Amino acid sequence: MCRLRLAAARIDAATPPRRDRAVDALRALAICGVVLGHWLVTALVSDGGTLRAASPLGSMPWLAPVSWMFQTLAVFFMVGGHVATRSLASARARGGTYGGWLRARLARLFVPVAAVLAVWATAAAGLLLGGASFVTVHTVVKLALSPLWFLLVFTALTAATPLLVRLNPLWPLAVVFHVDLVRFGLGGPSWLGWVNLAAGWLVPYTLGAAWTRGELERPRAGWTLFVGGAAVAAALVGWAGYPASMVGVPGAAVSNLDPPTLAAVAFGLAQCGLALLLRDRLRRAMTRPPLWAAVAVVNLSAMTVFLWHQTAMMATTATGLFAGRLPGLHTLPDGLDWVGCRLLWLPVFAGVLAVCWAAFHSYERGARPGDGRGSRVVRVHRRRRPDPAGIEVARNA
Repeated sequence: MCRLRLAAARIDAATPPRRDRAVDALRALAICGVVLGHWLVTALVSDGGTLRAASPLGSMPWLAPVSWMFQTLAVFFMVGGHVATRSLASARARGGTYGGWLRARLARLFVPVAAVLAVWATAAAGLLLGGASFVTVHTVVKLALSPLWFLLVFTALTAATPLLVRLNPLWPLAVVFHVDLVRFGLGGPSWLGWVNLAAGWLVPYTLGAAWTRGELERPRAGWTLFVGGAAVAAALVGWAGYPASMVGVPGAAVSNLDPPTLAAVAFGLAQCGLALLLRDRLRRAMTRPPLWAAVAVVNLSAMTVFLWHQTAMMATTATGLFAGRLPGLHTLPDGLDWVGCRLLWLPVFAGVLAVCWAAFHSYERGARPGDGRGSRVVRVHRRRRPDPAGIEVARNA
């Protein structure tokens, strides 16, 4: 315990005073929200030797508020837009090029992705050769690689950052509105909704750019986004027939997330507004060394946690099959007993994720470029010389 406190104190002391710790706290909260949300609303049901995906929201729609708490991707995109536009301005101020900046940004994304793709390609081949059904293999591979859609969108927005630094978020919001109007109100083709895959996430990303420009510093901006977004989302769910769940539900006619709808974007704006309102409280909370150390560690491992959290859940599920159909793990999510059992499995998922982190976080650390990309963060690693805390200040966005 003393060593942990010492390490936390050293991380706190090594962090430059100019760093906005609220940004890191919001990113860590967003990542943890996504992970917990997936673990709570995704189930793998064992049925005659076959695994298929299910969701407790399908049989218990009154649990929709769970998706409101853990659908935090809008906050992540807002923070991503803020950090990207800020680091691009910093790189240009130092005389850097767009190409060098983009390579540095994307290296951290795609080096860890290569590892997860290699592991799952091997695992899928092994499962098929071992006699697993195609349905089972398709289910687990789809769940394991589902986080990659986010990276494709995030990569495209990152690459387009120079074009988005001045874009008003109202423009992509207008696109989302008109797409939904044509799609749902005028009977347009369903494929039109995929336009919102870019436009929907452009809204919080460009909101992050507005944050960099200093346009969201007043509390009024946060309150406007929070109250306005929540009111519009509630109206769309209550009177326009949009689903209450802010995540996809297997078998549902309409998903708020796949692709994003106006209701999901409005709800995301409400979350972004709340995040902006909480910045000062988060800054004060992050002055406590233990809290800041935890946030710093999560940020240094954000890609590893994001890419491997579904694998951790499925590895637990597959291993548990040797003990039979375990409640909350292999059973149909159709009652509160399943919810109670699933909550008991969360620490197990976290433990397996820790094993995945130990095995694969070096890919993320190795992807961090040595040249400057913006502000400083704390890096924890081993040194050749003895260091009781193992702390080094490194450059990172």
